Amino acid sequence: MQALIAWRTMTVVMAVTMCGAAFPQARPSQPEGSTSAAPAMMSTAMLKGIWIRPDGGYRIAIRGVGTGGRLDAMYFNPSQLPFARAQVVQDAGTFRVVLELQAGGYAGSTYDLRYEAATDRLVGTFYQAVAKQTFDVFFVRMP
Repeated sequence: MQALIAWRTMTVVMAVTMCGAAFPQARPSQPEGSTSAAPAMMSTAMLKGIWIRPDGGYRIAIRGVGTGGRLDAMYFNPSQLPFARAQVVQDAGTFRVVLELQAGGYAGSTYDLRYEAATDRLVGTFYQAVAKQTFDVFFVRMP
């Protein structure tokens, strides 16, 4: 058991060390409620970073947002898995992040998350397609 805990801790430390420079921690640069000429494009920068799901150590690394809301993102459990689809859309005054996995035993599994600015968390559901179960989940930003 101690070996497993040490291994998971080492994996997280290695991911932060290896990805730290590539994933700068973006925070809102303007006060909440202020307006901007392009609020949607500037606000998506808040999604950049490494996010961890505290209930299992699963991680999502978001490098950036491309045209059409396409996310440059990767999943870690603990091995690296690509997303088949990674998209962000503006929805009801916040950002909705939809992530689909097709690799590593996750064929058809999806995350449907919303960005909560007040808590700086990604909150939503994970549909585990193999087990045909949906779980409430959240991710916190890694420091």
